[in-house]
Amino acid sequence: MTLVVGLTGGIGSGKSAAADCFAAQGAVIVDADAIAHQLTSVGGCAIEPIRAAFGAEMLTSDGALDRGAMRQRAFADPAVRARLEALLHPLIRAESESRLRRPANADFPYVVLVVPLLVETGGYRERVNRICVVDCPDEIRIARVMARSGLARQDVLAIMAAQASRATRLAAADDVIDNAGSLAELAAKVAKLHGLYLKKAALNSAAE
Repeated sequence: MTLVVGLTGGIGSGKSAAADCFAAQGAVIVDADAIAHQLTSVGGCAIEPIRAAFGAEMLTSDGALDRGAMRQRAFADPAVRARLEALLHPLIRAESESRLRRPANADFPYVVLVVPLLVETGGYRERVNRICVVDCPDEIRIARVMARSGLARQDVLAIMAAQASRATRLAAADDVIDNAGSLAELAAKVAKLHGLYLKKAALNSAAE
């Protein structure tokens, strides 16, 4: 069975950059965020349930999820956030499971399952062989998110407050990538873990 690495980290930690580095090593990437975007784009299977649960005002004029409006509403009201997660998470999980089972995945020794809320969401631990946390200091994360999204500092802090704490993620980790430095440094750290995962995958195969 293919080794599954769960890749996670708080907002602004650099999960996507780390996933790109793993992809450059040849790893298969299954990205829960990308799946969520597909589900909530025009024609996505989450659109009608979202309309029914939250109203048409949560959709753009072309029928996609208005992510800005929903983010503002969800982070202002924990009950709304919980309803949204209860709607989306089963759909994301089903699609990610389908992608993990693709026969082509067997062509590479391991798959990276990128899940931003892996630690926060129950049920993922038994689906992955290892948890890899991308980590860096909170101030670096805040600066990155503000620079890329234009969000105000208080909005970034609200998102961070809704996620697991840095200490909680680190406590759940089998492997940690310190991403406080450059992209080149990140790539070197991923390359090192790539070697580890190839060895772990070989051991898994030998044990089967």
